[in-house]
Amino acid sequence: MTEKERMLQGMIYDPNDPELLALRRQAHKLCHQFNQCIDEEDSRRDEIQRILFPKAVRLTLTGPIFFDYGVFTHFGKDCYANFNLTVLDVCPVDIGDRVYMGPNVSLVTPLHPYLPKERGPYFSPKGYATDMEYGKPIVIENDCWIASNVTVCGGVRIGEGSVIGAASVVTRDIPPHSLAAGNPARVIRSITPNDSVFLKKDLWEDEEDIESHRHSLPK
Repeated sequence: MTEKERMLQGMIYDPNDPELLALRRQAHKLCHQFNQCIDEEDSRRDEIQRILFPKAVRLTLTGPIFFDYGVFTHFGKDCYANFNLTVLDVCPVDIGDRVYMGPNVSLVTPLHPYLPKERGPYFSPKGYATDMEYGKPIVIENDCWIASNVTVCGGVRIGEGSVIGAASVVTRDIPPHSLAAGNPARVIRSITPNDSVFLKKDLWEDEEDIESHRHSLPK
């Protein structure tokens, strides 16, 4: 079993394995190039996204972005992320369709041993310094909104249609259609039809404004 295979399966692996180092360098280089493209219409941005996320459809990343590998993060359709998206994808990160993320969101799959002796550096039998690491995957299902400054930890699944409040740290699974917030994040309540913006009259100019937007929504 290669170190990459061990890493993706959540086993202890060698992060300084030459194959993994090459993949990280490539991803970091591509992220740097992406972040230099000021114009969101720059064709180079689209080219980089196709390399890092070949299966993504209509993905919009404001940038800057920071990915460990990129190729182990899978976006669905019509996803959006604001400034400073950071993804440490040593285990797979699966993001569904129409997931929105605010600025400074971090999706972090890596884990380290708790005992200092096990966590510290050592010399590999292959002759170079390294350390022991492992990880757990992250799943964000369809139609979630991850607000600004949220950290999602490894091993977490966020259920379909959920909202994670700003500055939350998600350490455990969140059920579908839930509003969760805090550190650690806890479910506050369910999201229901009563949360519709069309019921909040102060957000609209008049009834005509409401109806014009209502009819514009996908069926």
